[in-house]
Amino acid sequence: MEFTAQQIADLINGQIVGEPEQPVSGFGKIQEAKPQELTFLGNDKYLHFLKETNSQVIIISKKFKKEVTTGKTFIIVEDAYQAITQLLQMYESLQPKKNGIMQPTSIAENAQIKEKGFYLGEFSVISSGVKIGENVKIYPQVYIGENVEIGDNTIIYPGVKIYENIKIGRNVIIQSNSVIGCEGFGYQPDENGVFKKVPQLGNVIIENDVEIGACSTIDRATMGSTLIKEGTKLDNQIQIAHNVEIGRHNVIAAQSGVAGSTKIGHHNMIGGQVGVTGHLKIGNKIQVQAQSGVNHDVKDGEKLYGSPAFSAMDFRKSYVHFKNFSKIVQRVNKLEKLIKKENHDG
Repeated sequence: MEFTAQQIADLINGQIVGEPEQPVSGFGKIQEAKPQELTFLGNDKYLHFLKETNSQVIIISKKFKKEVTTGKTFIIVEDAYQAITQLLQMYESLQPKKNGIMQPTSIAENAQIKEKGFYLGEFSVISSGVKIGENVKIYPQVYIGENVEIGDNTIIYPGVKIYENIKIGRNVIIQSNSVIGCEGFGYQPDENGVFKKVPQLGNVIIENDVEIGACSTIDRATMGSTLIKEGTKLDNQIQIAHNVEIGRHNVIAAQSGVAGSTKIGHHNMIGGQVGVTGHLKIGNKIQVQAQSGVNHDVKDGEKLYGSPAFSAMDFRKSYVHFKNFSKIVQRVNKLEKLIKKENHDG
């Protein structure tokens, strides 16, 4: 598809500087874009690419307006990143949608599937008692266990495994090779110290508008439900243990893990490779920096860093001293020797 710069500007409420009829027929990163590919600048770290880029049409944040030069066409918007996101969403919505049931597949006779917009890829399995809403897309090699419920407009990518009795809401995206509802890590030692398996009889509930990244694992509850609430986004390779509850509109970055029965509130941001221990209560609007370890309850609005994690501001102040710690020890040792010598001489 080909659009003009003016057509794009109209879609994102942008102001044209340059040639309104300049054609665009794709997207590209600012450092790699071809002449007819649209690119954007929203971060000053990429400002030096502005003169080098081959793109002829550039969406640019208003704060960089003074960087606009002649020879290219610019679309000035309030926030370039939001504008390009809006365009990418529009572009994706125009792509052909998969429909129909491919073969071979296996569908239980009593499964209830709304046929409107339904797609089932090759070698997928839908088990007994499953209920599936409208416009659901299930890609190849997906396993759906017994009595699973899947809401409208949900997309399940190749290789996903969903165990029995799981409930999945509307507009959910589950990326490839994730596992939903496997047994939680539950063992109890007997009188001889031998670990015995504790049956995991609960399920997982995933509410509307949740996204789960590739190769992530969400364990079923021992009893009750492991719960992922509305709008939460999980990155790739994340582990959510049994009976964890994650509130609304959280973002959790890759390789993070949350141990059993911890409750996380709403609107939190958790960085990559963060570990959260079990049975904690994490509040709302919290930020946890990457590679931190959280081993205590956290109040609303806190910013944490370190392992074990504590106030990010205190951590940064302390880090100045961490780097010089060996020198500080040497100075203390010298002062102690000096004091001992003075006391001895005195």
